[in-house]
Amino acid sequence: MPMRIASAPFAVITAAALAVALTACTSSTSLVTKKTQGYEISESAMQQVRVGQSQQLVTLVLGSPQSTNTFGDQSAWYYVQTKVQQTSFGVTTALERTVLAIYFDKNKKVVDKAVYSAADGKTVTVESRRTQSFGEDRTFIDQILQSF
Repeated sequence: MPMRIASAPFAVITAAALAVALTACTSSTSLVTKKTQGYEISESAMQQVRVGQSQQLVTLVLGSPQSTNTFGDQSAWYYVQTKVQQTSFGVTTALERTVLAIYFDKNKKVVDKAVYSAADGKTVTVESRRTQSFGEDRTFIDQILQSF
């Protein structure tokens, strides 16, 4: 009989620990958060930007751009919004990406605006080869021997 009394609390503690461990694994959706990274593009802010406005006014409405580009006497400002999903383990997956582009003429006035999504993009293959720098074609020993 003494064995059953001593093993009963151990069984209860073991069952409680097992239940706590299993509840942590029951729902993976509760471990996922969705958030917006970068600039949050609102419909009202986009409607406020019109052709003919100055860069200063665009800055007041949208804030500083995340990226800029200049080609000739024209320029473009880019505001990027990325909606991501992140697990509690740190794995981040991009769900949606939107780019608001504001185009300016040589007088720094808005000439056009456009909204781009991932469907408008093109896949670019990244080249893995690289150009060798001076001395990379020889081993360390070869370099030492050639210095004599």
